[in-house]
Amino acid sequence: MTDTLLLLTFVPLVPWPVLAVLGIMLLAVSIFGIARRARGSLFRLLCFMVVLLTLAGPRHQREQRTIQGDVAIVVVDRSPSQMVEDRTAQTDAALNAIETTLGREKNLELRIVETDRTPNNASGDTDGGTRLIEALALAAAEVPSTRFAGAILISDGQVHDADDAAMLSTIPRGPIHVLLSGEKQSFDRRLVIEKVPAYGLVGQQTEVTFHVEQTAGPGISIRPVSVTLSVDGRYVGTLDVRPGRSTSFQFELEHADTSVIELSVEAAEGELSLINNTGVAAINGVRDRLRVLLVSGQPHAGERMWRNLLKSDPAVDLVHFTILRPPEKSDFTPIRELSLITFPTFELFDIRINEFDLIVFDRYVVRHVLSPRYFRNIGNYMREGGAILVAMGPEFAGPSSLYETPLGPLLPSRPTGNIVEQGFVPRLTDDGLRHPVTAGLTGAGTGAGTGIGDPAESTPDWGRWFRQVETVSRSGTVLMQGAGSRPLLTVDRVENGRIGVLTSDHIWLWARGYEGGGPQAELVRRLAHWLMKEPALEEERLSAVLKDGALEVTRRSLGTPPPVVSITTPAGKTQTLSLETTAPGRAAGLAPGLAMGRFAVSAPGVYRVDDGTLSALAAVGSLNPLEYRDLRATGDHLAPVSERAGGGVFWLSDGLPEIRRVKPDNKASGSEWIGLRANQSYVVSGIADLALMPWWLSAALVLVLLFAAWWREGR
Repeated sequence: MTDTLLLLTFVPLVPWPVLAVLGIMLLAVSIFGIARRARGSLFRLLCFMVVLLTLAGPRHQREQRTIQGDVAIVVVDRSPSQMVEDRTAQTDAALNAIETTLGREKNLELRIVETDRTPNNASGDTDGGTRLIEALALAAAEVPSTRFAGAILISDGQVHDADDAAMLSTIPRGPIHVLLSGEKQSFDRRLVIEKVPAYGLVGQQTEVTFHVEQTAGPGISIRPVSVTLSVDGRYVGTLDVRPGRSTSFQFELEHADTSVIELSVEAAEGELSLINNTGVAAINGVRDRLRVLLVSGQPHAGERMWRNLLKSDPAVDLVHFTILRPPEKSDFTPIRELSLITFPTFELFDIRINEFDLIVFDRYVVRHVLSPRYFRNIGNYMREGGAILVAMGPEFAGPSSLYETPLGPLLPSRPTGNIVEQGFVPRLTDDGLRHPVTAGLTGAGTGAGTGIGDPAESTPDWGRWFRQVETVSRSGTVLMQGAGSRPLLTVDRVENGRIGVLTSDHIWLWARGYEGGGPQAELVRRLAHWLMKEPALEEERLSAVLKDGALEVTRRSLGTPPPVVSITTPAGKTQTLSLETTAPGRAAGLAPGLAMGRFAVSAPGVYRVDDGTLSALAAVGSLNPLEYRDLRATGDHLAPVSERAGGGVFWLSDGLPEIRRVKPDNKASGSEWIGLRANQSYVVSGIADLALMPWWLSAALVLVLLFAAWWREGR
């Protein structure tokens, strides 16, 4: 829109102070002459005025002005808390009405900004809640202050940067109005985790402190409510707690690595939302120290390998028991000279056996050092959750075999009495290619071997072993084969415990680097941690981790993994995800061992993955987002901001207020209306300038007036 304005301006030829002094002097002379009734004084006064006016430089200007339209900003809250009740519908209806109303206004531009708090999935950015003021400040930074008509915020009021003074200071002067979605009075119950340790010791009590908050609602009494605790999706227990009172829950961490703790309070009728009825925390489980008992039946070349391997880990407390002198050996050496102390067999295998995380039998020979009672204790220790690793030697095939003790029925392998002494390269079985204990071992080759004559590409790049005890598998899973495809490494579960059997005592050749050696340290470490139930080494495992903005779901199995899993989002919606199977190795007919899929995430919180048998939890962004901590609609946060800016706060449930245009200095809100400033900002596009007293006109007037004064004096 273009407008024309006529202006009278002055461009003085001398400074204004000089012009003022000169004017006073000439005026005084003129008044003195008039007072004395001197002839020609009036003409002199007019002459003086022409001179002063000429020196003042009066000019006539004509400005061509282009009117600039004002800008009104509407910030729409699209955060997750806006999805409860009918807030989304209220917000959309209000936005449509505002667009329609302001669309009819002349010289007004409407800019709409929608904001949410979608997490930075690629980096797992910490949740910062709803930052409505930041969105307004960024949008207003592009608007000149002379064109800012005001802002309208459509939100439920749960804004987490309303007290950000730095952002508020950048917003131009103008009214800020708030339109609140949701209901004024609503009942909600939420669980708040107050204190949770970052680390916890495996097998020891860990404590988490929490309380339940709830607003008063019709028919709702402050009575005890039930809170359920689960760890990694496993139910632990239930407590009845009174709302508003801090309560502690104690439990044991069962494994190392991250455990997801979930506390859930029971739902109430008429509750606003169930999203914040759950509190989640992550605790890193650490083992205090691994207690390992190594029982060596007799000295041999590989004994030092076991000791060095276990002692190299500073987190391992090793008790090494080597049988150097069997009871049947008799000579004339005095008893007091045989040893400094008596080995505490009763204390180790009767009183404190359950304190060990792992018991290793290295080429054990039955020499009646350990009584049958101790072996029964060892068997009970394994059934109740203990871990045993047996490394066999030639003695396992003879009458003094460990198989002949009460521990024998629990072993997954039965000796045939034969000992194979020939060179062979250990190979992975089909199950070994998929089992996490042996899958991906360094130099394992591309496929499972079946004995002599395999293609070169399936032969592991490992050194040879030269002795193996022939056994027959009775149970468990064979992971490695030796000479003639005989079982070399077998693992098995016995009730709540686990056992591993290695039918050769030549693993020490790998440690010495014979013919290039092999991954003995990696193999033993994995085997020991599998025996101690490390979750990451479970052969049947479902996991979900956040990678590049999506959940990467992996299902590991020794059989055929389920093709589909269900995923429950933090909002409680369940979706399905198809998994693609991959087969490790090159063996024909090999059943898939891994199935993987990716699921795009859009909100912070805990995602639950389930395949009907196994379940897993994955945390995205903040485990307890600010958005879900309080879902009630409120004007408490934004009211001070609106009041300082001269705006108003209105509930959409009461109806949309009338929108008016007001002058910049007028009141901008009323009981049923809101105002946007009409700034009338403009840009000068052209100027026409004309002098009102040009020099020739001034000179002519001065000469005429001087002549008139002379003529009057001469009469």
